[in-house]
Amino acid sequence: MEVTAAWREVAAATGPADRAAAEEGVRLAYRLAGLAEPADIVWVGSPCQGVRTAARLTADGTAGSSVRDAVRTRPWAAVRQQVLDRLGPADWAAHWALTGAVLWDGTAMLAERIRTGVVGAVAEASQDEQAVRLTLLDAVLGQHDAAWLAAFDGQDGTGTLAGIAAVARAAGWWWPYERTAIVCERPVELHRDEAGRLDRGDGPALAFPDGFALYAWRGMPVPAEFLDGLSGLTPRRIREEENAELRRVMLEHYGYERYLEESGAEPVQRDEAGVLWRIELDGDEPLVMVEVLNSTPEPDGTHRTYWLRVPPRTRTAKEGVAWTFGLEEGAYTPERET
Repeated sequence: MEVTAAWREVAAATGPADRAAAEEGVRLAYRLAGLAEPADIVWVGSPCQGVRTAARLTADGTAGSSVRDAVRTRPWAAVRQQVLDRLGPADWAAHWALTGAVLWDGTAMLAERIRTGVVGAVAEASQDEQAVRLTLLDAVLGQHDAAWLAAFDGQDGTGTLAGIAAVARAAGWWWPYERTAIVCERPVELHRDEAGRLDRGDGPALAFPDGFALYAWRGMPVPAEFLDGLSGLTPRRIREEENAELRRVMLEHYGYERYLEESGAEPVQRDEAGVLWRIELDGDEPLVMVEVLNSTPEPDGTHRTYWLRVPPRTRTAKEGVAWTFGLEEGAYTPERET
């Protein structure tokens, strides 16, 4: 749907916010909620700085109390109920499947990663975490509310969410308080893999203009300095990594085939399906892979070799190949290997 595609672009937008449009959206959201417009609109470079600023301005009384419930929660619930009443449960479910559901996993996952990153950056001690998380609950997610806004687009007959939608199209997260609204810039960089997970091997996967950034490899959070060492990996360095999750990242980056070859691994079993390889890893499950030769030749007449990672319990190459097809070994009888 065109609406879903448009909100997908909003969710993934990077670069400077349209501050004029965002500020008008904030004022409209307050008016639609029956509130006086905020006296001040403060811009910050990231959700991390947003939490710090919100904590400071609420502590000294400058911002006043949160009005998120009036600005976002209640009108959101009202519009959702209106749409549900009009469409009925079955048609609402079908509508959601074509709109919000398409964007939900990606936006929800990204928002949660940002929350986790903010808590890690701001909370200096475990007792500070609750305060940071409570401040995060005051935020409206701006562009990362795209899933719900896609579902409501064209369905909000009263225009109740027009202000919230305007901010989402123009900026990032924002905090509505009685006298002050705090609005975030959008990210300057966003890198994801084909599954929509944060993913980058040579820098931040998500970065904001004030320097707040998240580093990840295929969705897994990693320290910034960890990525610097990926270019100089060796089998020994991989074996010596105590963190099993980071070791898996190293293996993916280094390449399973290369690791097997340079580690001096030996095959443990061969059959008509391929060759089974196994390497024990301290503190982690064994690395077990099947080497498979494609029977269909390449244009130059050569045959490509594939490496398939299979469960540690695998005992034969055929069992491993069968597992990749969701079959038991006895049920795997291909007429032709491809």
